[in-house]
Amino acid sequence: MPAPDAPSPDSPAAQVADAPTLLVAAAVVIEGGRVLLTQRKVGTHLAGAWEFPGGKVKAGEDPRHALVRELEEELGIETVAGEVMEATFHRYPERSVLLLFYETARVPRSPEPRALDVAAFRWAHGRELDEASFPPADVAILRKVRARLAAHD
Repeated sequence: MPAPDAPSPDSPAAQVADAPTLLVAAAVVIEGGRVLLTQRKVGTHLAGAWEFPGGKVKAGEDPRHALVRELEEELGIETVAGEVMEATFHRYPERSVLLLFYETARVPRSPEPRALDVAAFRWAHGRELDEASFPPADVAILRKVRARLAAHD
């Protein structure tokens, strides 16, 4: 017999709880006192939101390798993923995500970013990081990024 407060197996809460958690690797690329951001494409989850670039980690893939791959696919840049700055778990109504935010740097020979598989990209100063423009799962890292950017000013 299920616990009295357990959700019905057909309820949205039970379906989210049963859905696998997505593992996502995201980059914090800081250059010249600005951080690199990408905008989610129309027709995707959280379309139009600004976020730290990156994407889903494939089964069995090292998150750092996934991040380097995603940045090449989405922005055409060559990078090196460093240490984890933040790990965040967030449950959206339709899915759960575990985000690993990595300190990331472009390699010296890397081309400039281009919007290959994102709606847009931009370099932003700390004062431009408005929490309302980001997915809820990204909000926790914003304070750390603002602090890093302030240290570069």
